[in-house]
Amino acid sequence: MKWAGGKSQILDALVSRAPRQIETYYEPFIGGGAMFFALLADSDLAPKRAVLNDLNQDLVTAYQVVRDDVERLIERLGELSERYLAADADERSRMYYEQRARAADDRIDLAARFIFLNKTCFNGLYRVNRKGEFNVPHGKYRTPKILDESGLRDASAALGGVEITTQDFEATLRGPREGDFVYLDPPFEPLSKTSSFTGYTEGSFNRGEQLRLKWAVDDVTARGVRVMLSNSPQDFILGIYSADRGRYRLTNTPARRAINSRGDRRGAIDELIVLNYPEDEERGRLESAVSGG
Repeated sequence: MKWAGGKSQILDALVSRAPRQIETYYEPFIGGGAMFFALLADSDLAPKRAVLNDLNQDLVTAYQVVRDDVERLIERLGELSERYLAADADERSRMYYEQRARAADDRIDLAARFIFLNKTCFNGLYRVNRKGEFNVPHGKYRTPKILDESGLRDASAALGGVEITTQDFEATLRGPREGDFVYLDPPFEPLSKTSSFTGYTEGSFNRGEQLRLKWAVDDVTARGVRVMLSNSPQDFILGIYSADRGRYRLTNTPARRAINSRGDRRGAIDELIVLNYPEDEERGRLESAVSGG
């Protein structure tokens, strides 16, 4: 799925820094799931188990349906895709806003509606208003890939046996133990007053939440859990992770801002990667494996 702040474009930078051996993989902010699927596709990195979580209930339901009932989901998405792609521009717009406004009939319908809106809304952005209602306008793409049968079946196989939950990140972070790996991709701290990507749920991921996350990271670090976190290189975020006397290692990697109402503002921008384990150690293992050493 398209997702604001999705990690597809910087996967190399993230995966190259991931631990080589992972007992259980935890991702409390699953979003588009790029990191999870990348790790699972690599036989040298694939975790033995995984726990995926997000506070966005509709997103979690979509993942659960992909895992548990992918064929019925494919059938429902096929119906939506056929109707939408055969319609003219006005009919497509009407269909989009009808789907956006209506309540789902069941879990299959909810997941299909969620994926349909994700593929046809403006820039793939997920945003809700204060009432928790999805309010992104129609995207008007010519041939959106609403139904990806092979992709859905592959995702279903990858999610088999994976625990998928919807709860506060702090509850998810009570589970990891030594030998596990946690990847955190929370809503980013805005770099300016006009840039904000925190509207994925009814609440707002403000600085109080960023601090609460930092304290939770401190707690799992004390338990010997390896943690990688992505965020914006904003002064507040840099301050709370760099002030900890060398406990965390901070580095920037270039990314491209893919979701912006103005195309001329979708340029390169740094993303911050925070590690609580030695990066050189993990890179050394990777280089040794590649060279056969």
